[in-house]
Amino acid sequence: MSTTASNVLDLIIIGAGPAGLAAAIAAGQRGLTHVVLEKGALVNSLVHYPPAMVFFTTPELMEIGGLPFVSPHEKPTRQEALRYYRRVTDTYKLDVRFEEPVTRLTRDADGVFAVTSHSRHGGALVRRARFVVLATGAYDIPNPLGVPGENLAHVSHFFREPHTGFRREVVVVGGKNSAAEAALELYRAGARVTIVHREEGMGDSIKYWVKPDIDNRIKKGSIRAHFSSSVVEITSEHVVVSGPSGRQQIPADQVYLMTGYRADTTLLRSVGAAVDDPIHAPVYDEATFETTVPNLFVIGACVAGKQSGKIFIENGRFHGEAVVATISERVRAEKEIED
Repeated sequence: MSTTASNVLDLIIIGAGPAGLAAAIAAGQRGLTHVVLEKGALVNSLVHYPPAMVFFTTPELMEIGGLPFVSPHEKPTRQEALRYYRRVTDTYKLDVRFEEPVTRLTRDADGVFAVTSHSRHGGALVRRARFVVLATGAYDIPNPLGVPGENLAHVSHFFREPHTGFRREVVVVGGKNSAAEAALELYRAGARVTIVHREEGMGDSIKYWVKPDIDNRIKKGSIRAHFSSSVVEITSEHVVVSGPSGRQQIPADQVYLMTGYRADTTLLRSVGAAVDDPIHAPVYDEATFETTVPNLFVIGACVAGKQSGKIFIENGRFHGEAVVATISERVRAEKEIED
């Protein structure tokens, strides 16, 4: 390496989700100096999932680092997943810095990255590394509808607690897993639920144990549905939709816009990495996960941008191991040149 100062790490991993943790485990096993910077809590995206959520996959397909995920259930719960990833972090003694968002990423003429983060204790921290891996997920920035009233106080792109919908008119916009599960939880908590979806029916990709449940509730009328319909405006009292019956006003005390999310490409753009604007996804080598900036890699859901539904824990968990193998080989080759 042209820069060998002791304060230059081999690797900085940004994001402590399952993909980032898997990368950190692999880095430790290969003897790479590294740190994980996380803007929130451990597996921050999972923290914001609804408390009663059940994963689509099985426990063994959520395992990282070879540590068994033991569960009495065929499909693990959110609470079990949080407990598992805490155990992973402790078992492998991973160096994760929580509540330390990265605000700036630059690369100097020698190819060394400077990663600026901000601790909750105050002040900017700058760390330097030869390689950077972005594992920042794709669940922080909602896909907007772009309609009037979308930012009103009773409107949310995130669903967590059904209890607040008790005896209230609640409109859920969307027709995939998140919309179906939110509608069912709200209905069972005593809400009067209406689904609005632009397609002719609920999506076929909905979890197999959820699909018949939501379809039956709609068929029986216990959950109302406006299909082939689009939201055109949200007011303090109504959701205005346009559909086969023309323009209608649906009463709404609460509105949940389950329209999906996209990756945050701010850091990528700031360091000059190419981004596919229509889908907000980084341009990267599918074999190595390297972006158009040398030694800058992307893993996990952030590789898919707006199409985050293509990357799940069960396939994204392998990205980190592959990337670290590439990084380890480059570090070894550079050290051989130095020697």
